[in-house]
Amino acid sequence: MNGVWLDALNPQQRAAACFGSYDADGQFVAGPLLIIAGAGTGKTATLAHRVAHLVMQGVDPLRILLLTFSRRAAREMTRRAERLVGQALAERALAGCVRVPAGPRAPAHPGAGVRLPWAGTFHSIGARLLRDYAGQVGLDPSFGILDRGDAADLVDVLRHELGLSATRRRFPRKDTCLAIYSQRVNSGWPLERVLHEVFPWCAGWRDELAALFRRYVERKQANGVLDYDDLLLWWHAAMSDPVLAAQIGARFDHVLVDEYQDTNALQAQILLAMKPDGHGLAVVGDDAQSIYAFRAADVGNILEFPAKFDPPAQRITLELNYRSVQPVLDAANALIAQAARQHPKVLRAQRCAGARPQLVTVVDERAQADWVIDTVLRHREAAVALKRQAVLFRSAHHSAGLEVELVRRNIPFVKHGGLKFLEAAHVKDLLSVLRWAENPRNGIAGFRALQLMTGIGPAIAQRCLDDIGGESSRLPGVLRDFAAPAAARDEWGGLVAVMTGLLDPAARWPAQLEPLRRWYQPLLERRHDDAAVRAADLDVLQSIAAQFGTRERFLTELALDPPQASGDLAGEPLRDEDYLVLSTVHSSKGQEWDAVYVIHVNDGNFPNEYATGRAESIDEERRLLYVALTRARDALYLVEPQRYFVTQQPRFGDGYVHGARSRFLTDALLARFDRAGPPSGQAGNPGQRGAAAPKVDLAMQIRQMW
Repeated sequence: MNGVWLDALNPQQRAAACFGSYDADGQFVAGPLLIIAGAGTGKTATLAHRVAHLVMQGVDPLRILLLTFSRRAAREMTRRAERLVGQALAERALAGCVRVPAGPRAPAHPGAGVRLPWAGTFHSIGARLLRDYAGQVGLDPSFGILDRGDAADLVDVLRHELGLSATRRRFPRKDTCLAIYSQRVNSGWPLERVLHEVFPWCAGWRDELAALFRRYVERKQANGVLDYDDLLLWWHAAMSDPVLAAQIGARFDHVLVDEYQDTNALQAQILLAMKPDGHGLAVVGDDAQSIYAFRAADVGNILEFPAKFDPPAQRITLELNYRSVQPVLDAANALIAQAARQHPKVLRAQRCAGARPQLVTVVDERAQADWVIDTVLRHREAAVALKRQAVLFRSAHHSAGLEVELVRRNIPFVKHGGLKFLEAAHVKDLLSVLRWAENPRNGIAGFRALQLMTGIGPAIAQRCLDDIGGESSRLPGVLRDFAAPAAARDEWGGLVAVMTGLLDPAARWPAQLEPLRRWYQPLLERRHDDAAVRAADLDVLQSIAAQFGTRERFLTELALDPPQASGDLAGEPLRDEDYLVLSTVHSSKGQEWDAVYVIHVNDGNFPNEYATGRAESIDEERRLLYVALTRARDALYLVEPQRYFVTQQPRFGDGYVHGARSRFLTDALLARFDRAGPPSGQAGNPGQRGAAAPKVDLAMQIRQMW
């Protein structure tokens, strides 16, 4: 049954893709499977081939659930699987085997490819299932979804209502409060543990935070909305009911999970509730790349996965690396070998041998910037483009000195980051009207929408919402009869017409946006000086809306996977042939470059000084450095400054401390690196650089004064 389309896989990848057998009824079945996919070992290709193999064995694509951590990953996996199935069907047709031999069942529509309607992120799949089972879990099927910005704003309102914004001691800001809430939900830890281990400076506010979160939950439920974390929390709660868990689990014959090392407690427990015996459950990941504990990811999920089942899950390890040269992998292997808990693996290079990585010792941060730039330019002259090189660092501020020097030397660079599209006020304005129409109980959206108009403040907006009472049937009538201020009369009439149209079941999507845009345009021009620029953002929003079949899907997906574009004026264009990449290690995951420079490799940075209190945190910092090392294809450099100038001193003060060598740079790891020190003449005082000056007889000059 295995065809040429599988020939691109190595033996371990093929074993993972084809894992399973046929039962007595001719159904393709598989027990629990853990695929440990080391860095650069073709994880995506393996998972896509497994999806295609399932379909080719007669598994209905409607009964395959593929869970990823980004919508883009789900689309890529589906695209690859569809292409592979098409290739396999073409091979079968050429061989004259239009029907499959006894045992496997042919796909329902040979030649039609494969569509995976249940491929998506945990949160998007959770939203779909909650709508399907809304009646059984006590939700309104039209529940709204708060994006992160709206959730933080709601927390801020409740902080004020509870008097916590006027305390004599510093109470956590809204974003910190929301982060504490999110960590509590996703980790499953008690609030006391979250505060003690993650937010110790907030531990004194335990009771006040508990009251705030209680009010936050009550307000969301009263408004018929869920936030980002609720999508997992409610799904998890639903799976605690055995009957409901069995119903949801029975919908899918096979559940495949990408990046399993990044799952949190809720996600792991949801999967075990869906497939308690592990049948059809296959997870892919790498414990050595688990670096998101700050998002409540738990490396224990992948480390303990095999033992969750009896017999234990089958484990297949992918170790053939297609990215890096062997000397780079030797260094990475030596680093991760220090970890006490791991699924053992030794990465082997598929490519030819290359240069050994270098550990570069420099005098200070200024010398570090000079050395990095000089080496970057040397690689550029050797035909390695700037954009094929990257400087990685533990924390965003670590690149500040380098950025200054890059600007001074006229070297273009990009640094990952930027405003999210949904943070722009005008985009949130338009979405608030749509969200209110989708769910009239969403008083948060209605509160914002009403205050867009002249003369409408919080008191009038709240009085209108109280009159509506969250009933969609009452909304148009109440708006028509409401005594709006004279200043808002024309705008109010337009809103009544817009909301009536949006609530019409016969109204087509996305045509509903046109009257809303016409109503909002004069408000946009009145509220913002750069209205023309912001209107272009709304054009983008309208084009995005056209990609979704319903308003509900549009609002849900936009909240769960927002675009990363800025909602403000663009800066000067980068008119250059090339640019250097600067990135935090967290942002670099999943990427690769020909040459990688990891800067500030000192204790206090790797590991970070805030992560040295717990052994688990030290382990994650080691994995973070491992991720940095495995981004390099050909050339890898670790740079360690010898000293750091102390802050809080005069601008040109010379107080400094010595940078301690990272505890991760053990003798075993150092043996994998070539060593490079500061250039001759730079080991001492930086002011003594340059050629030796001729001797001057100062004593003679002083004697001659007399």
